[in-house]
Amino acid sequence: MPNTKSATKRLRSDARKRNQNRIIKSRLHTVERSYLKAVETGNAEVAEELLRKAISLYDKAAKVGTIHGNKADRKKARLGARLKTLASA
Repeated sequence: MPNTKSATKRLRSDARKRNQNRIIKSRLHTVERSYLKAVETGNAEVAEELLRKAISLYDKAAKVGTIHGNKADRKKARLGARLKTLASA
């Protein structure tokens, strides 16, 4: 248990941040899975829409510090590359 008031407050704020980060990461994973499923089935229109949504969510997650900016850039690049393979096929 925390010994000071500031440590108690820190526990509360850490719990709030942990829950918020978990929500953001869950949204990222959900959109990414939906996007990959759309790419596998060859549905280009849905895949493009989901890619835009995924890019937006990754940028927002990096902006607030949930994930590192480089990780967001890497994920966006790899997801975009998947769409290019769909377009070329």
